[in-house]
Amino acid sequence: MKYRWGALGIWLAAWLLASAAGAAWVARDGLRQLQDDSDTQARITHRLLSQQVVQYDAVLATLALLGGSGAEQRLSTVYPSIRAVVRRDADAAWPDARLAAAEAQSRSAQRPQLGPLDLPGGRYWLVMAAQPASFALDVDLDHTVPWADWPMDPKTSPIRLSLQHAGQQFVVQPGARETGPWHFEFHKHLASASQDFDVVAERSVRLAELPWGWMAAWTLAVGLLLAGTRWLQQQRTERRRAEERVRFAQVARLNALGELAAGMAHELNQPLTAVLANTQAARRLLDEEAGPDELATARSAMGQAAEQARRASDVVGRLRRAIERPASDGTGQVVDVHDVLRRALDLLEPELQRQGVDVRLHAIGSAQEPVRVNGDRVALEQIVHNLLLNAMQAMSQQTAGTRRIDLGYGWAEDVRHCQVRVCDSGPGIAPDALPRIFEPFFSTREHGLGLGLSLCETLAQEMGGSLHAGPGDNGRGACFVLRLPRAA
Repeated sequence: MKYRWGALGIWLAAWLLASAAGAAWVARDGLRQLQDDSDTQARITHRLLSQQVVQYDAVLATLALLGGSGAEQRLSTVYPSIRAVVRRDADAAWPDARLAAAEAQSRSAQRPQLGPLDLPGGRYWLVMAAQPASFALDVDLDHTVPWADWPMDPKTSPIRLSLQHAGQQFVVQPGARETGPWHFEFHKHLASASQDFDVVAERSVRLAELPWGWMAAWTLAVGLLLAGTRWLQQQRTERRRAEERVRFAQVARLNALGELAAGMAHELNQPLTAVLANTQAARRLLDEEAGPDELATARSAMGQAAEQARRASDVVGRLRRAIERPASDGTGQVVDVHDVLRRALDLLEPELQRQGVDVRLHAIGSAQEPVRVNGDRVALEQIVHNLLLNAMQAMSQQTAGTRRIDLGYGWAEDVRHCQVRVCDSGPGIAPDALPRIFEPFFSTREHGLGLGLSLCETLAQEMGGSLHAGPGDNGRGACFVLRLPRAA
């Protein structure tokens, strides 16, 4: 049924929305954690590299202070990252003009300066101007990296780390080759004014690196929570439906008993009236023709018969007055027809699903305002409930895929009445049974009491309306049309 699939669609939409929002939050938190880890490792490498290059400044400062004694040539044994040390005395020249330019800059800045730079080849020169001699270090970047203290495996780490300066770069570790939709970068210059290389850490996060396990766990948890909530709601709905069915059964039994009492009173009143009339006539005849001895006996017997007939009539009358429905005041209450139909369908939903009945609830015509009538809500609910039950019972012998109920409501042609149409795809009503369909105790079912439709017609008439039966559209099935006065 459409309304059932609509409710299920709302639950599915809520699950998808909550799952997507939670998964996005988990993914965002996972990305933030990956970025924090990358930044932490990059900061550690920055600190380690800064410690290394600061040592070169200290070495040059020591050489300049001591003036050199030839021992500087053995520095490579202490510092493997220093490939060579070049000393220039006051009367000598540098082997490379770029070293001379770096010495001039060092003398002006009074600190070491970068000389010839070959970052792709992993080499650079560091020059310190001093008296009586200036010094230059040939530094090997690959040996500068303290691999023993390195925080990550350079072969497997997804982080690409490089030292960059003046458009050149030295790749410390290559990182992952595959790229992803998310990219993190870290930039920070080394803690040396003379060797202000930019430490650049880059990380590309692929889809496979997202926390899919946590995202799946969140989706499953949301699904279980919503399923549990829906199960509890269904339990409450089933309990409410059970209470409604009990209430309907009680009202139906009382109304059926009222119909039964009315029928009994109608059927018994005539014979009892005849008995009373006959006994009174016999009494008059005996008064006129019987002898003195018989008169007393006949008069007494007929008097007792008349008394018993009156008592039986009184008993039936009291039974009918005790259980008949209270009379309506004629005003009723304003009832929303669509709300009543939805409540009736909701009450019968489990049985409709079990029997595979497809119900189409729709408005007749193009009226935009709600359809409201004057009547009794409980009586209208019971009429619709009984008509739907009759339609389901009429289609019980058909295959599940062919069981359909068309439930329409809207304004009648005169606009002063509302009509509710309950049409089924069953075998329909036989032409000879159609005139008697609303008679008490008339039923086309084998074990039917024949009071349901009679009760529906009585309830409709008490609300100022009517109930009619006929063949369905295209002559197939049965169609019941309920008309009620429109609410002011």
